[in-house]
Amino acid sequence: MAVIIEQPDAPRSRKSAQWEKRAWLFMRISGFILVFMIIGHLTVNIVLPARGVKAIDFAFVAGKWASPFWQVYDGIMLWLALIHGTNGMRTLVNDYTEREWLRKSLNVTLWVVAIALIVLGTLVITTFDPCIDPNAHSYLPDICK
Repeated sequence: MAVIIEQPDAPRSRKSAQWEKRAWLFMRISGFILVFMIIGHLTVNIVLPARGVKAIDFAFVAGKWASPFWQVYDGIMLWLALIHGTNGMRTLVNDYTEREWLRKSLNVTLWVVAIALIVLGTLVITTFDPCIDPNAHSYLPDICK
């Protein structure tokens, strides 16, 4: 019994093929980097504190984001994770959507949502100020002096 494998669809253009190649390469590189960043993130946030997950509260995040290193670390992880996830969803949409207009609208929606989340997340990380509350000195003594 012979198995017949259908010919895959050709890329829409040479430019599209280059885009897909770069997107494929980005997925491999960002996935590799994200594995180590997430392990580091979980280690610092859950394993190292004596109380585990219970240690994560406003003061913990405020103390962590007082350091520019952790702001940059969390920012890079946010950007990589959102772009990586959106690119993966784009691949699924391209693979399983038959109508061209639906494929385009879903891809545009994916990227608009991803960009909005990246902008909002980056604003939270870069503009976070734990000392807005005048009583912050009572529960964040090391940061708000």
